[in-house]
Amino acid sequence: MTDSTKPMITDVFVAGARKGWTIATTSTLPNVLMAFIIIYALELTGTLAGMTWLFGPLMRLFGLPGEAAAVLIGGWMSMGGGVGVAISLFERGILTGAHLAILAPAIYLMGSQVQYAGRILGVIGIPAKRIPLMIALSVLNAFGAMIVMRLMIAE
Repeated sequence: MTDSTKPMITDVFVAGARKGWTIATTSTLPNVLMAFIIIYALELTGTLAGMTWLFGPLMRLFGLPGEAAAVLIGGWMSMGGGVGVAISLFERGILTGAHLAILAPAIYLMGSQVQYAGRILGVIGIPAKRIPLMIALSVLNAFGAMIVMRLMIAE
């Protein structure tokens, strides 16, 4: 390759910035915005309080409030959604920085499985009977990571 055929660094940067902007505006931002709206709707309807009651005992094992289950459910559907739910609950004072540290690995260990199960596992030919096991293993890994994180940040 000669010097005359190499793209200029500014052209490479601009092309990368355009791709990044497209990803941010068509994928990340809608998921995070959806998460804020879902949390607001859950609060408005009282469902968030119900989640606290229902998931509270399980979440306490990880040192989390019951509302943290919304983060895990959101993350299971979409990693961006899980992050958005976490930020929304943090903004409302329900979650602390320590709670976010416990939840972060779980969001990524089991993140977006609802989306990926059909997009990837079905396409590559994974037998349908194995998909629930694969999902369960990811959820168990996420719960294990939350236990480890709780132990690491314990005072």
